Amino acid sequence: MADIATRVWNYKWKIDPIVRSFIDTDFYKLLMCQSIFRNKPNTQVTFSLINRSKSVRLADFIDEKELREQLDHIKGLRLTRGESTWLRGNTFYGKRQMFRSDFMEWFENLRLPDYHLEKKEGQYELTFEGLWHEVMMWEVPALAVLMELRGRVALKRMGKFELQVLYARAMTKLWQKIETLRKLENLRISDFGTRRRHSYLWQDWCVQAMVEGLGDKFIGTSNCSIARFREIEAIGTNAHELPMIYAALTKNNEELANAPYKVLSDWQEEHDGNLRVILPDTFGTEGFFKNTPAWLASWTGIRIDSGDPAIGAENAIKWWKQQGEDPQEKLVIFSDGLDTDTIIKLHKQFSERVSVSFGWGTNLTNDFRGLAPRGELDAFSLVCKAISANGNPTVKLSDNPNKAIGPVDEIERYKKIFGVGPQKKIKVLV
Repeated sequence: MADIATRVWNYKWKIDPIVRSFIDTDFYKLLMCQSIFRNKPNTQVTFSLINRSKSVRLADFIDEKELREQLDHIKGLRLTRGESTWLRGNTFYGKRQMFRSDFMEWFENLRLPDYHLEKKEGQYELTFEGLWHEVMMWEVPALAVLMELRGRVALKRMGKFELQVLYARAMTKLWQKIETLRKLENLRISDFGTRRRHSYLWQDWCVQAMVEGLGDKFIGTSNCSIARFREIEAIGTNAHELPMIYAALTKNNEELANAPYKVLSDWQEEHDGNLRVILPDTFGTEGFFKNTPAWLASWTGIRIDSGDPAIGAENAIKWWKQQGEDPQEKLVIFSDGLDTDTIIKLHKQFSERVSVSFGWGTNLTNDFRGLAPRGELDAFSLVCKAISANGNPTVKLSDNPNKAIGPVDEIERYKKIFGVGPQKKIKVLV
């Protein structure tokens, strides 16, 4: 097990790459990348960094030269032979050869496109442009770099013993959470914390702690590199970028209204079983269920990623019953702003009504609240989203208007088409 405090102390003296592996990314990025490679190979997109926590002025304290060094290092990464062998030959979700040969041949030769970086009003404007299935692979490592560089600024001011105490306290804090959670019967929980983690080493430590502390209640990690190295399950399905970009590519309102279901139709051709999980909130969950094709009722479950999670689960249960499905045979994955209290509450409320699983993110892999002066290591809300496709703006409505993305006029147009009425604003939790 790595001595994290000593490694952090050594950051002061030499460059230490934040992202060292091409598969230091979330599993769902690879699953989506294969689907996009097959179905939308010529789509041109732009991804952009979006800092929802405006008070965290990244450009004021993250050195631009150091940021460019880290991004350039990522550009130089390539899939190794061992990583390729793992992706080609491993069993994921009970399926061998999850990744097709044509996709793997392309992925083994992938070179990430360039980036554009500039400072503006205390923030970094970081964008990536090019083919969708290439540009999308920048999202997770770019976020990981910025999150860790922000943390390193505070860590550089600490002495060696102070760092030892900091990590001892953080380890104790996480272990206390684990001791609380392992009391829950039939708990199923996984690590979803790659994008806004404190660091790779810390995420790896957190995963090891979950493995030891929770046993078979811990079902895996979204991080492919850690899954490979620790020989545990890689977890993930799909994300909002699919319906966002499919919608931006439509030519009229009728096509737009059908875009979320076209995404899932294409996904169904690729995958079966537990990979058939619906993410309904991109353009509002209520409207999604109101117009959902009957064939989606047979899918395994849903993932809830915005709005009130209890309301989202109740809506799903109601819809399954209306479709003649037994909710107890369905899966609900909670993945938004989770911590021990919300996990316990949701588990108690729904574990006897549906199969419940939790994708635990930032508060697993980056909870240093109260451990550093002035909250310098507190996590914040940073995302990297597709903002255009083939020259058309993308939109995300979400079940929380504070997470909405896109031009105001397009947001209003989407709201009308998807039947989104008044929404309650909820504080964005990391």
